[in-house]
Amino acid sequence: MAHLAVDLVAADRTVWSGEALMVSAPAAEGEIGILPGHAPVLAVLKAGSVRIRGVDGAVQLAKVDAGFLSVDKDQVTIVVDSAEVPSASTSER
Repeated sequence: MAHLAVDLVAADRTVWSGEALMVSAPAAEGEIGILPGHAPVLAVLKAGSVRIRGVDGAVQLAKVDAGFLSVDKDQVTIVVDSAEVPSASTSER
């Protein structure tokens, strides 16, 4: 099964980096979902929640400010002004 290489970066730190099965984020035009094989895209993000489902099935949530999301050849880069991560990720299998 194909995976996404994901980097979620805030202005002051790397928030999450690793392989994932799925990413969803609050794009300015509405929620965007990314799966392996997604077409290249560049999207402006608004404040909301980024959700990353890792290859182990764990879901990492992060509340983010404005920023952008880029997808190219299964590489997802999310750059935001700030991100707040809950103390524990959830496991939704």
